[in-house]
Amino acid sequence: WIKLSSLFWFCSLAFKAAVLIQRWYRRHVARLEMRRRCTWRIFQSIEYACEQDQIKLHNFFSYLMDNFTPSSSKERDFISRMFISGESFKEAELEKYCDYESLEVPDSYTGPHLSFPLLPDHATALLEAFKQKQQLHARYVLNLLHETRKHLKQLPNISHVSTCYSEEVTVCGDLHGQLDDLFLIFYKNGLPSPSKSYVFNGDFVDRGKQSLEILIILFTFLLIYPKEVHLNRGNHEDHMVNLRYGFTKEVMQKYKLHGKKILKMIQNVFCWLPLATLIDQKVLVIHGGVSDTTDLDMLEKIQRNKFISVLRGKKRKESNRNVEIKEVNGESQAEPDSAGNETTPSLPSQPRPAQAPSMANRVEFSRWVRQTVQEQIEWCRKLVDISDSEEEELTCSSLVSLTDLDGPCWTRQEEWKQVSDILWSDPMSQEGCRENTVRGGGCYFGPDVTGKILEKYNLQFLIRSHECKQEGYEFCHNRKVLTIFSASNYYEIGSNRGAYVKLGPDLVPHFVQYQANKTAHTLTMTQRISRVEESAFRALREKLFAHTSALISAFKVYDKDNTGRITLSNWATAVESVLRLGLPWRMLRPQLVRSTADGMLEYKSWLDDLAMEQRSQEHIQSSLLEVIYRNRSNLETIFRIIDRDHSGLISFEEFHQTWKLFSSHMNIELTDDGINDLVRSIDFNKDGNIDFNEFLEAFRLVKQSQ
Repeated sequence: WIKLSSLFWFCSLAFKAAVLIQRWYRRHVARLEMRRRCTWRIFQSIEYACEQDQIKLHNFFSYLMDNFTPSSSKERDFISRMFISGESFKEAELEKYCDYESLEVPDSYTGPHLSFPLLPDHATALLEAFKQKQQLHARYVLNLLHETRKHLKQLPNISHVSTCYSEEVTVCGDLHGQLDDLFLIFYKNGLPSPSKSYVFNGDFVDRGKQSLEILIILFTFLLIYPKEVHLNRGNHEDHMVNLRYGFTKEVMQKYKLHGKKILKMIQNVFCWLPLATLIDQKVLVIHGGVSDTTDLDMLEKIQRNKFISVLRGKKRKESNRNVEIKEVNGESQAEPDSAGNETTPSLPSQPRPAQAPSMANRVEFSRWVRQTVQEQIEWCRKLVDISDSEEEELTCSSLVSLTDLDGPCWTRQEEWKQVSDILWSDPMSQEGCRENTVRGGGCYFGPDVTGKILEKYNLQFLIRSHECKQEGYEFCHNRKVLTIFSASNYYEIGSNRGAYVKLGPDLVPHFVQYQANKTAHTLTMTQRISRVEESAFRALREKLFAHTSALISAFKVYDKDNTGRITLSNWATAVESVLRLGLPWRMLRPQLVRSTADGMLEYKSWLDDLAMEQRSQEHIQSSLLEVIYRNRSNLETIFRIIDRDHSGLISFEEFHQTWKLFSSHMNIELTDDGINDLVRSIDFNKDGNIDFNEFLEAFRLVKQSQ
């Protein structure tokens, strides 16, 4: 009996110990999951805020073109240069500009050689060369882009793939310049071949360091296996986005002599990429998503190459210009008054129709008629002050029947919205469809919108990319929308897996997940989360520093007595009111603010802990420094637009003009003395030009230990 009772006692202790261990483990896992989710929200909030800034900046450019009155011919030329650089070349001009045949490959070149038509051995040679960090000669790059462009021009807007001709179709999501992920996909799944089809769903470039190599490999396989390899356009296949997120810079660093030609050719290739892919007429593959106005019939018929940049697709208000602009031989001139001053007439002047094209070209003539009629309608409206809301909108189709001449009479705005929605949209759990204010482009679409699209076009489900997912893929909308993301370790090593999905004739998705970085495999879950968390909070502290002045103003609202102290609750409220990232600041507070006994925060000393390490601090005003750091991405984008030859250099005068536009966009005041001090301090070699890369490197954040 004693032995039996002792046994029961030991069993009871063991059971209690097991329960305690289980409770501890569950709490530990729950804390790790909470930390992971907070980290994820930080990364996504900062990423989407940056995309929103990009779209706001280009909306500002459009506003500038409509409302900015140049005060001199130099200013007028400066403005026009910012926008002309993005326009497309005519066919013959592009061929002449990007003439690859004029480039000679020297005998000293040891990289891969290409000859057309391409063979599978060429693709294998390219893969091996890129693994050895070799570079393809500019002649071959331009030749490849030339052939790719010719092929893409023959493709429809929506590609059609059938599983009848191959065992499976593999769909890959965003790669974002991470070549190791593409190598791993090919290693696990096999190279494209007549029996192995691939759909690459956009966002091949930007952020990663080997975007160009990815493009070269994909375009090579596209030309070798045109029926088995399909490429969709993503929102990053856009030269205006590339200016901000690194692809433009990458190409110019790798091809300093011929980079400008390569970029111009890539820009033209991007606008010819198909917009979607249909698998067995049942699965729609698009980069972003859909909206309540998505019309696949319209998408199939629009002229997709018109949208060189989707960011520039919005129709600007021509009626709101401050000056009348005449476009004569590419020059913009303001109408002077009798005294020679530029004036804006009080009444709108009647538009003068352009010279009519020949009737032999029916398409051009129909477009001329439509444009002329619309201009006359707008002029009449302004004269009698008729708004669109008061009268039924008159359109070209209501006055002139042109369907026999020029097909459907969609407006450019309608076409732009179709393209913008499928490239920029994201799914949401709520019903309905609303503007995507987080990214700044596209929309949020709910399960009901998905259901209507599937029912209307007899589809089973949608595959999209565009969003990083921790496991590399994620279902939503009752498993009717699948997000696939193929760039592993996107935010930081260990932050996420990459994945691709395989579809057989039964269209049942089979997923393959992977980690392309070897270090990620050696980390425990706790180490991985800690590493990613550290990177996320470092980025968040940079954001906080960049808004120092605004934070001080927000804190003072809660510091009525000017004590320099506020409650931690008020700190969280004030920070969100400034950054507007939608983050749980009370939960993040222990990682950002040292705990205090009385629950009060000395906010000035806290902001001092977010100080900037300045390489050229002697001459730069602290307020100017903060403005630079907060808006360096916007400034870099403007800088690269002005730098038409992509040399990385602009003159002092252009730099002053940049800051003039920049201050106008951000509604801030900058003194000439402050700008001059800045110019002198960062012109290290005193050659009279500004190197923007050195400019960015001149300012770094001190990584404070917590």
